[in-house]
Amino acid sequence: MIDPKLIQRINELARKEKLTDAEKKEQEALRKQYLALFRMGFKEQLENIKVIDAEGHDVTPNKIKEMRNKTNG
Repeated sequence: MIDPKLIQRINELARKEKLTDAEKKEQEALRKQYLALFRMGFKEQLENIKVIDAEGHDVTPNKIKEMRNKTNG
């Protein structure tokens, strides 16, 4: 989960009209951290998806099953 303090600081810097060089570097680092956390969470969600058709058959795409097996195996 993404820390609300991280998002708050990103937003504070985004609202400022002029950033110092240090703030620009901080902003870039925070954005990279946010994207890494977002991608990790999204990947975890995809790995835990199970698709069932109307007849009750598991039709989860093979790519997702392979991802799940790599993580668990």
